[in-house]
Order: sequence, then structure tokens, then C-alpha cells
Amino acid sequence: MNDVVMRPGAVSLAEWRAIYGGARATLDPASAPLIAASAAAVERILARGEPVYGINTGFGKLASVRIEAGDLETLQRNIVLSHAAGVGEPSPVPVIRLMLALKLASLAQGASGVKPATIALLEAMLAKGLTPVIPAQGSVGASGDLAPLAHMAATMIGVGEIFVGEARLPAAAALAQAGLAPLTLGPKEGLALLNGTQFSNANALAALFETERLFQTALVTGALSTEAAKGSDTPFDPRIHALRRHAGQIETADALRALMAGSAIRASHLQGDERVQDPYCLRCQPQVMGAALDVLRQAAMTLGTEANGVTDNPLIFPDTDEALSGGNFHAEPVAFAADMIALAVCEIGSLAERRVAMLVDPALSGLPAFLTPKPGLNSGFMIPQVTAAALVSENKQKAFPASVDSIPTSANQEDHVSMAAHGARRLLGMVDNATAVIGIELLAAVQGCDFHAPLTSSAVLEAARALLRGQVPHLTDDRHFHPDMVAAIALVRSGAVIAAAGAVPLPGVS
Repeated sequence: MNDVVMRPGAVSLAEWRAIYGGARATLDPASAPLIAASAAAVERILARGEPVYGINTGFGKLASVRIEAGDLETLQRNIVLSHAAGVGEPSPVPVIRLMLALKLASLAQGASGVKPATIALLEAMLAKGLTPVIPAQGSVGASGDLAPLAHMAATMIGVGEIFVGEARLPAAAALAQAGLAPLTLGPKEGLALLNGTQFSNANALAALFETERLFQTALVTGALSTEAAKGSDTPFDPRIHALRRHAGQIETADALRALMAGSAIRASHLQGDERVQDPYCLRCQPQVMGAALDVLRQAAMTLGTEANGVTDNPLIFPDTDEALSGGNFHAEPVAFAADMIALAVCEIGSLAERRVAMLVDPALSGLPAFLTPKPGLNSGFMIPQVTAAALVSENKQKAFPASVDSIPTSANQEDHVSMAAHGARRLLGMVDNATAVIGIELLAAVQGCDFHAPLTSSAVLEAARALLRGQVPHLTDDRHFHPDMVAAIALVRSGAVIAAAGAVPLPGVS
């Protein structure tokens, strides 16, 4: 995997995806002058003796409290220690690595007033695989992700814990083992590390990348289900979608049509089929999945913009030696994007579950009941469909918009918050649920197509069928079903189903 050299303010979505996938992230050396100029500006601002929020004052509701020069380092250390107040299980390591890279790229734009040594330590932690242990809960998404980022900053001053590979070490020991020394934070630096949306955005970006794989795999399993039910590809005719003009719908229809091209199963019922129209779960795939694609692309644009922004407060402008207080830490854009992703994930899974329900119902699919040759003696796919329904219902509950909630904090100084962290943090669990639903659909659709032998589907769909059948045999009589589901879900999660159908380009978020 290639290294990513981050150009602060201009990192592509593909580069963020690579970092999430494990690529090593380093800073473009061209950012060094901006970092140095910003740190020097803080010194000049301090020399004027004026009160400047977070540099020589207290924080939040305590902003009117002036801090003496001799206590400025203590002030920055105290904010880190006091704000490291998260709870819950540790956040996933890939998400936190992405968070560190996002924070590094933000600070390196020269508007946060941190010293080059602080940047260097953050960069070294990424390079050496030192990942702070960060509790998943405790941020309301304004003033930034304070608690999670405080846990990150705490490890940089030798407090807290760090993951090093599989080991979980005290931060000071982990730094020493890597040949690194903890920081003494200067004026503004603790606040600069804490303020920002990087925890929320890292969780949302991670979910976006996982959802893209989910979406593309669901196109393949949706086409397989259409074949299993001997459904029509007429609803994918480009003339239908051109009249509606939605880009996602048009691209989704194109992909479904291409996935089924050359299918002998489809050719077998082109003439004389008494069914006039298929159920919505087949016929309306372009409309539903296309709408999900459009929403995911909007979320991608928002999150990509956020990833390249500076969300600190106050912001330092070295050209005029000003420290301007604002509200860039408010994560409302991320909260909206996270809610959009949640809706898309929910609908991708919901539509797939309806296809599974259709396939097990002989009245709708024309296939043996519950996809078993001997229904009654065998239950076949009866309970996997119930499991899919349970997962879809759980996702519906989780999909309630987080962004519509707010609760005042900091003695009403911070009286409207975004809930972006919660909105983004729930997404990976939702993707896991939907991934299991798509895995169940893969099993059901391939089982359904088996009943049409010796007729075969298209070359690409047959490749996807062969991939599954290489690990899971046809279900003739009931057997322990769980291992089959584990295998199918793993194929979905790994992207192997997409790779098997690789001859057909599938639309993505960027």
C-alpha cells in the first residue's frame, strides 16, 4: 500500500480512504513554514498582553478568567487532563488512525498556533503505529469533539494509554518504547489539539467507505435475486431513467442491466411470461439504490470538505497577528452527513431484506418454499430471512436523525450542539447489520438460481455464484446454517463479491 503525502487543505477522498485502510500518512514538507509562522504569531499576540480566548484565559464559561503568564503551560495541560473524560469501549484503531491524520492535516494549515514539535510528535505516532486509546462516548459535536481529542492529546503528554499493535500500554511507556518524548504544551496548544471535528469526521468517513462497498455488493446480490426470481430487466431500460434525470438512478440502472447482460435465465422467459410487473424490490432497484447513491455522494462531498478544513478556535492569522474566535468546531455539517449515510444504509438493507422475503415465498418467486427442495421436512431459508428482518428493524431504530437533537452544555455557554459524534459513531454498527443482510441475500439468491439449472446467468453473476459455491455448497437438506452465513458475510465484507463481478464497473461515491 502506497504512502499518502498529505497536502493540508487538499487531501482527496481516495487518500483519506487509503489512510483508513492502513496506508502510512505523512505531511507535505511544504507545510512547515505555515506551521512555524502560526506558532510565532501566538508569541507576538501574547506579548501584547491582551486577553485572548484559550491562550491566556479560561475556557468555555470561564473565558472571562484571566490567566497569568507563569500559568500558561499549566493551563494547557489542565485542559487536556480535565477534558479527557470519555466513557465506553475504545474506538476502533483504523478510525482513530484516520482521526490523527485529520487532526494533523488541520493543524498543519497554520491557523492553530501549534509548535513544529507538536506536529512532529503527531506525525511520528502515526508513522510508528502508536494509536491512542480513545473511549467512544462523550462528545456532543461542539465545541468540537472535546473528550475524544483530549484523550488523544493526553497520550502526547504521556498520560493515558496507547495501542501498539495488539498491546495496550501506558502512554509514557509506549512513547519511550518508540523513542519519543512526551510534550510540554505551550500557549494555545492544548486547546488546538482538543478543538475540532476530527473524531466525528473520522467515524463518518470510515462509515462512508464501508457503505460504498455495501452499496456495490448490494447491486450484485440484487441482480442475482432478480435472476433467481426470473425477474425482468425491462425496468432497467435507460430510456426510463433518462426521463427522470437523477444521476444515481441512471448509473444504478446501467449497472444492473450490465450485470444481467447475456443471461440465459433472462432469455428463457423473455416471451410468454404471464407476469406483467415485478414486485417493487426488484423493479424499483434503480430508484431506491440510485437515491441512496446520490445521498451518499452528497455526504462524501460534505465530509471531504470538512476533512480539508480547519475547525479549531480561536483561529490564528499570522499576517495580521490576530486570534479570531468563531464556531468552526460546530459539527453540524458532519451531523447532517452522518444522518444521510444512516438513511442510505437503512434503505440498502431494507430493500435487500424484501428481496430475501420474496425469494422464500413461492407465491411471489415461483421457487420452492423457503428455497428448499423438501419444504416441511426442511425449513430451508425460513430463519435467515427472520434474521435479516431483525437486523433491518434494528437499523431503522438507529437511523433516527441525530442532528435534530441538542442539549446545552458548559453552563449554557455552549447552548446548541450537533450530536455529530453520536450520529457518526452509530454508523459502522449499522453497516455491519446491513452487511449481514446482504450476506443472507447472497446465499438466498444463489440458492434460488441453482433451481434454474442447467440455465445460467451472465458471466459476471456466475462468477459471483462460483465465489460463494467455492465456500458454501447448495442447501439440499437442513444443516447448521450459521457457518454458511459467516462465510457469506465475510465475502461481502471483504469486497470479494465486487471483485468477482469486476468486469462490470459499479458506481461509487467519488
